[in-house]
Amino acid sequence: MPERDPQDPGPGTAQDGRDRLREAFRRPGRGQVVVAVLLAAVGFGAVTQVSATESDDTYAGYRQQDLIDALSGLAGASERARSEIQRLEEQRRDLLDRGERRRAALDQARQEADDLTVLAGLVPVSGPGLRITIEGTVSINSMLDLVQELRSAGAEAIEVDSQVRLVVSSAFEATEEGLVVDGVLLESPYVVDVIGEPSALRGALSFPGGPEDSIEEDGATTVVEQPETVEVEAVVEDAAPDLAEPVEPGE
Repeated sequence: MPERDPQDPGPGTAQDGRDRLREAFRRPGRGQVVVAVLLAAVGFGAVTQVSATESDDTYAGYRQQDLIDALSGLAGASERARSEIQRLEEQRRDLLDRGERRRAALDQARQEADDLTVLAGLVPVSGPGLRITIEGTVSINSMLDLVQELRSAGAEAIEVDSQVRLVVSSAFEATEEGLVVDGVLLESPYVVDVIGEPSALRGALSFPGGPEDSIEEDGATTVVEQPETVEVEAVVEDAAPDLAEPVEPGE
């Protein structure tokens, strides 16, 4: 048997174990790969369990009744929040409705004010209508009859000789020089501009015994025209009442 060199470690020594370990890391076998995967899975599970345990610490010490009370409190808070949202939505709808009603009332008030200013003769106006020219001597009764029939037929504005706007308080007076209307002397021919539905106004003049017949009996003539647009530019000075005061409804 040959003698072994004292410096030779021989088979099965620590040096051989380290060489095999390095070789295993460089070229791992299938079994080693499986073991590594299992170890990684066990480590991940442990970390997840620790995280879950830490996150559940908030309720860890709660009794069952405490958890029930907590859930009931959350349900009550949620119900109160829904009720408050519903109340605010109803309040918003109510405010919108009141705003719409207020705007509608303001629009109606403005329209009524505009209508009153037109009827009171405070502003110039234009629109469809007739132009009536009367030439010759005409009586006050015939002129009053003419104005009354035109108003009954829906006349919205009446002007004579582009000088006088006829309103409810207008007054006529006969003189040798002609007619005095609201203090203004007017002479023949008298030109009456009236705004309203032309066909209705025409019918108010021409019926038997109507204004045209009365004017003809006075010895004057009447010519009726229908311009494309009738302009009424004369206005009445707005005089504030001295004694009359408005009264609120119900007083």
